[in-house]
Amino acid sequence: MKQLLRRLLPARNDRSQGRQKLFFDRRPELIYVIGDVHGCMSLLRKMERIIAADAEGCEGDKWIVLLGDYVDRGPESAAVLDHLLSRPPAGFRRFCLAGNHEQLMLSYLAAPDPNHFWLGLGGHDTLRSYGLYEIAERSSSMKALLESHVPSEHVDFLQTAPSLLAVPGFVFVHGGIRSGVPLEEQADEDLLWLRPSPDTTSPANVIVVHGHTPVDDVEISPGRINVDTGAYATGLLSCIRIDRNNDIVKLAAS
Repeated sequence: MKQLLRRLLPARNDRSQGRQKLFFDRRPELIYVIGDVHGCMSLLRKMERIIAADAEGCEGDKWIVLLGDYVDRGPESAAVLDHLLSRPPAGFRRFCLAGNHEQLMLSYLAAPDPNHFWLGLGGHDTLRSYGLYEIAERSSSMKALLESHVPSEHVDFLQTAPSLLAVPGFVFVHGGIRSGVPLEEQADEDLLWLRPSPDTTSPANVIVVHGHTPVDDVEISPGRINVDTGAYATGLLSCIRIDRNNDIVKLAAS
């Protein structure tokens, strides 16, 4: 696995090629954080309606933060990316972070191979969402098919999605944070792939909100919140609302 990640992600000491990290010194009135979508377009639309209704009457700034893994496993990955490239719900600002499945898809697009690791992790489902039902054996043939079926805007979205967003009191990532490493120096490999472990500690006075590791219900523990409830398998897409008082409310679309 580590050798695979080294091929898929930039070297730790090459910051010029890493993904953007977003830091804000002020928070909006409300932040809605959505877990892994994985091609579940109908659940995403339903969640946005729930969020819009929940935020009705709030006149301050409102953000929607998605934690990555928009593609694979569910049936409508291409439609999800199209939707995330469109305007956010009225009155909201939307941030779309990168997940490990976006990085895997980019790796396949760059060097398509019928034995690529990505295909076994839901890549076939994503290709079908673009109308690609058969995989060409020759890399050159498959590359031409991909270029004709996968919009360049989708590729740009996958390439430019940030790996971290931080506001006072909270850090949002797909996978996790490496203990003891300043946020500015966190490696994309960790931000996209780390999973919680007993020895993981969050930075002081910060709660890390992440997805990547499916749980039955939104998991709130000291220093960490997991909002991935395995939408593609469970039919449950989860979200949390964070207000200026740090009150946290769970929302769910099913």
